[in-house]
Amino acid sequence: MRFRWLPWAAALLGLLTFLLVRGSLTDDGYITLAYAKNLAMHGEWALVPGSTANSATSPLDVLLLGLLTFVTRISGSGHPVLALGALTVLTSGALGWAWLRLMRAFKLASWVGLLGVVLVLVNPFLLSATGLEVLLVPAILLWLTVFAVEGRPVLFGVAAALAVLTRLDLVVFVLVITFCSAEIRKHFWRAFGTAVLVSAPWFLFSWFALGSFIPDTLVIKQDQDGLFGAWGYFSGPMMYFLYQPVTVMLTFASALVGVVVLLAWLGVRFARRWEDFPALAPVVGLGAGGVAYYIVYSTLGVGPYHWYYVTPVVTTGMFAVLVAGVWLSKAQESPELRAGPPRLALGLAWVVVASTVVLDLAQGVPWPSPVIFGNWASSTDYARVGQALGKRLNGASVAGPGEIGTLAYYCDCQILDVFSDRSQVADIVRKRLADSGEVTRLGLRINYHWFDRTQQPRPVDYRLLYDKGPASGPDSWTVYSAAKGVGHFTLVRA
Repeated sequence: MRFRWLPWAAALLGLLTFLLVRGSLTDDGYITLAYAKNLAMHGEWALVPGSTANSATSPLDVLLLGLLTFVTRISGSGHPVLALGALTVLTSGALGWAWLRLMRAFKLASWVGLLGVVLVLVNPFLLSATGLEVLLVPAILLWLTVFAVEGRPVLFGVAAALAVLTRLDLVVFVLVITFCSAEIRKHFWRAFGTAVLVSAPWFLFSWFALGSFIPDTLVIKQDQDGLFGAWGYFSGPMMYFLYQPVTVMLTFASALVGVVVLLAWLGVRFARRWEDFPALAPVVGLGAGGVAYYIVYSTLGVGPYHWYYVTPVVTTGMFAVLVAGVWLSKAQESPELRAGPPRLALGLAWVVVASTVVLDLAQGVPWPSPVIFGNWASSTDYARVGQALGKRLNGASVAGPGEIGTLAYYCDCQILDVFSDRSQVADIVRKRLADSGEVTRLGLRINYHWFDRTQQPRPVDYRLLYDKGPASGPDSWTVYSAAKGVGHFTLVRA
């Protein structure tokens, strides 16, 4: 078929973007890689060896990375970063394949599908969070849309299960797309039953073996109130705009257009009927899901972490491209539909994408640091400190400085904080239970029913402290961050 090249082109672009960013992964990305490393090497669900934890937001991402890391052990040792590259290529190819299916379903031009792929893969907010599940999310949600469009309830159920295993909050999209899809509603119980059969084993394992149905990251992030000052999730884009206006404008442009297109579609949909116009309701569910997701997150009390914006931005952007592409396709068949507006919109989208590529490359090739970045040290400096720390501790434990992912990955030591030490999670849960209302308290009690909330914090032998300026004295390491400048870590007795 004439479109078969698209998945391969998407996979190639995924490889190129990974090579661009592989040396500048964020600290949170290394949390996922540390989980995958311990799973592949030790068979443990843990951030640090020997300490079971449940702070991995995306179980599916860790499982896939763990499997690919295990495969890389053929060389003698696991290579999680190589596994991340392989997963990036495979996920990009899957994204391209989903666009291929939609192109066939709606008779779209090949360049429209390519635009949809590139719009996602060059997104600077997404690239700045490589290592997290930010690419897995749009790929799975687009497949969810594909199966809704094609009216396949069983495969829709499988995709729905994979979505909530990627991030539980993606249930928002599952519900909205289900509501918008007549064929899925008609066979709801078939889709629902499939989703439960596929996802239930993990969630039951997590509830009983790990002590919580929902990963600890929800209560951890909610406990970080005030970390970003007065900024919250809803106002977060303005926070980023104040110091990187061009990046934010290019990133959010497609999302804003998507919201306008969604409102316009709703207006037209209820104003008149076109009998020969394709059934776009499942596609509208993708765009409406992005808007609903933003609203839900704005009410959760979490901080404006940049990777939280990737999901609503890319889904509303893909929705806009799809609707414009369908309009253009139908305009070539029907004289009452003008081809000018969608052609102009898609042309401007290519201009935005080209400008985004220029922005990405201007950061350096390869990236010395992510475009959106706030860590205390570069990944290279964190790796150096982590390796030195592992040799220095010689089995002793250390309290983390507040950023733990890269240090834990390279240290292979007992570096403890709320992400690796569940006794510290117990303290947060006890506090939330005491301060919450009846409904929230009930939810917390159910979620943490099998979790030992009485456990006390583990003792530590050392503390690792961060401060600004260069290092001085023993057990101290100078680091540099594009966001924070020169700083240092110092190891002190607890």
